[in-house]
Amino acid sequence: MFGDLVRAHRRRLGMTQEDLADRAGVSVRSIGKWEAGQVAAPRMATLRALAAAFGLDDDALDDFLRSASQDITPAQLPLDPAGFTGRDRELALLDALLTFAGGVIISAVSGTAGVGKTTLAVRWGHRVRHHFPDGQLYVNLRGFGPSGPPLAPGEALRGMLDGLGVPPQRVPSDESSRAALFRSALAGRRMLILLDNAADAAQVRPLLPGVPGCVVLVTSRDRLAGLTVTDGAQLLLLDVLTPDGARSLLARRIGADRVRAEPRAVDEIASVCAYLPLALAIVAARAAAHPGFALADIAAELRAARLDALAGPDPATDVRAVFSWSYRKLGPAAARLFRLLGLHPAPVAGADALASLAALPVAELRPLLAELVEANLVSSPQPGRFGCHDLLREYARSLAEIDAEAEVRVLDYYLHTALAADRLLKLHRGLGVPRPTSYAPGVTPTPIAGGEEAMAWFAAEHQTLRAAADLAESSGRHTYQWWLAWSMQTYHERRWDKRNWIVWQMRAVAAAERAGEPLFEAASHYNVGYAQCELGDQEAGRNHLTTALSLYEKLGNLAGMAKVHLNLGIIARRMGDHEGAIAEATTALDLYRRAGDPVGEARATNNIGWCHLTLGDYRRALDYCRRAVAVHEAAGNRMGAGHSWDSVGMAHFRLGEHDEAAACYRRSVEAFRAERDRQYEAIALAHLGDAEEEAGHSRAAGEAWRESLAILTEIDHPDADEVRAKLAAREVHPQAG
Repeated sequence: MFGDLVRAHRRRLGMTQEDLADRAGVSVRSIGKWEAGQVAAPRMATLRALAAAFGLDDDALDDFLRSASQDITPAQLPLDPAGFTGRDRELALLDALLTFAGGVIISAVSGTAGVGKTTLAVRWGHRVRHHFPDGQLYVNLRGFGPSGPPLAPGEALRGMLDGLGVPPQRVPSDESSRAALFRSALAGRRMLILLDNAADAAQVRPLLPGVPGCVVLVTSRDRLAGLTVTDGAQLLLLDVLTPDGARSLLARRIGADRVRAEPRAVDEIASVCAYLPLALAIVAARAAAHPGFALADIAAELRAARLDALAGPDPATDVRAVFSWSYRKLGPAAARLFRLLGLHPAPVAGADALASLAALPVAELRPLLAELVEANLVSSPQPGRFGCHDLLREYARSLAEIDAEAEVRVLDYYLHTALAADRLLKLHRGLGVPRPTSYAPGVTPTPIAGGEEAMAWFAAEHQTLRAAADLAESSGRHTYQWWLAWSMQTYHERRWDKRNWIVWQMRAVAAAERAGEPLFEAASHYNVGYAQCELGDQEAGRNHLTTALSLYEKLGNLAGMAKVHLNLGIIARRMGDHEGAIAEATTALDLYRRAGDPVGEARATNNIGWCHLTLGDYRRALDYCRRAVAVHEAAGNRMGAGHSWDSVGMAHFRLGEHDEAAACYRRSVEAFRAERDRQYEAIALAHLGDAEEEAGHSRAAGEAWRESLAILTEIDHPDADEVRAKLAAREVHPQAG
């Protein structure tokens, strides 16, 4: 026993326990416990001090250290973290490692700076240490931090061999021999090895056991893809906390009562901290140190200062410093891209947008993005899209110099891609002035093949386009903001997006006023008025249309005047003024003719036909609407043709020609479906159902109504109740068909 050997050497030299304590620099109490067999042998540094005090060398030193090693069961895990919470899923995934059979089990916990990788690994180590009777080894590989370069694998091996009780004179000088000895020393043992804060896979690989029985847990800001590919490591990518997890962390640190007392402030603190555990822990420590501070005041301080409020004298608990350790490892090109990410208007962007932001071809951008992803400074929430949480974005922004050219490039990318997508949705949409066609060098708008891709692109980028408009407004680029809003009009109309449609166009009105562009102002008032009429507010719509008409008249813009009169006629018809409606449509027709706009003429002709429909003159209506169909189809204007086919169908329906009506409605449905206009597709389907029902085709009617109802319900359209009632009536009075 080690204690017996200590006593024997002490007595051989005639020393008391006090003498030995003085000579070795240890406490008398420790010596007493060793000799009594009450504790295991000390760490290697203390063993060497005892051996020196005894004057041991060669074989005697070997025997002494070997005797000590027999009493050592390494238990090197750091202190079990207090207040740990919010990682039940991740702990369960790590627990599953213990059920695996076969070779060495390796798991790599990767994630961004401050996300709690070490805390999770240490917590799990304490949770499962009873599964490892031969102990736990721990080494901080110093891959990222303020304390100098990463620990060399050879030095890490030396420390772990010390922990295994290997005498220092038996430790080889070269790394490969140390690795071989390490693998031999682990043979037959069941141990947990925690390799914390690894720089990369190359640093970790020499530290892996060679035979089954051990579990290796590695933490790193690097994704350690090499370990996954060649060593069978299982990657656990650690994300920020959920909102519930963040609240739980704060409750553990500052008390559940305090958290319950100010729930809104707690949620704001969590959001401003981007749900990052390190940031939340810093705020919690501040709140705990000042129990009289209101959490709302702490939240306000965070809003105002952000990264500065998360700073401190200890680099390990200063968010900016912790981020910097990852940033400094980047190559120059990747570092530049990271800084530019701080200038992007939204948290997530596609590769095409980032390529334009950086003025790089996408092929050159991809390896830089891969480097940022590998460093966990950027995540890829969806294939081809990249971003980072708000604190990392703010850190990137703090590193970036003012770069007006990059700002213009990113706005050019979104504007010109949006304009191209809008053109695919409504080819004949005009303004009276050309759309912007030139953009900054280095910008490559995303090519979009057709209407379906255009709608998908707008749906994916809708929030980013809003952020781009915010950037344009804050930087005083009002024409950019206006054109962005103009490019969104058709998308919102097709989606019947009540929430965003008017909001975007009202912002366009303000942008046009700031830019001093009366034509833009007139177009925006028209767009707002049109949207309000479509959404049911006829009076508000008429006010904006009247303002637009006045501006168009001052400009002498015939096409603009015509479309306003066309819509004033629609309002008059909806309000029961049929003669006024025909007068407005006739004025529009004359203005379109004078402007040389045949598609506009067809729109006005169709509207006159619809007015005659409401007056009961169905044959006359049929003549007008058929003429409109012919012009629209000749011009390739599917939207206009869809509306006119619906009008022709209604004329046939009112004349009792239900099969002819159904055929026209099917043409209308096809046109609207091809143009991805959900609202009018649903309306035409409802009309088709009416015609099929009257023609005695009950089953076809039900199918058309059900399709219509599904779309109307999806877009929250008021016509849904009417269609729902028709289907309900059929259930009460079923018919064959």
